[in-house]
Formats: sequence, C-alpha cells, structure tokens
Amino acid sequence: MKVTVDQDKCASSGNCVMNAPEIFDQRDDDGVVVLRSENPPADQAENARKAAAACPALAIHIEE
Repeated sequence: MKVTVDQDKCASSGNCVMNAPEIFDQRDDDGVVVLRSENPPADQAENARKAAAACPALAIHIEE
C-alpha cells in the first residue's frame, strides 16, 4: 500500500488523524494534513482506508 496526500486540497478537518494517527498528522499552524507514513504496515492498512473515506476534501489517495 502506498498513501499520498494533496495538501492543497486538505480542508483541515482532522478526520485522517482521528482514523489513523500513526499515518497522519496535522500542521500546527493551519491544520493541513501531514503524511507520517507513505507505506504503512499491513496492520494499519484498514485505518488508512477509513481515513481516506472520511476525508471531506478527498485529499488522501491510496494505491493498493
């Protein structure tokens, strides 16, 4: 699995961090998504998918 984010699309909702804090973080100044793990371990794959599905801006992309 490969995870990418589009920071320009990010709406700073924090849904990604709530669903997968091991994979995503947010910048302190504006809340924009920060990718912590481009290739998360298999046990985090479902959380990554949940985060992508919960993103209102569709800023998270997953390649299986």
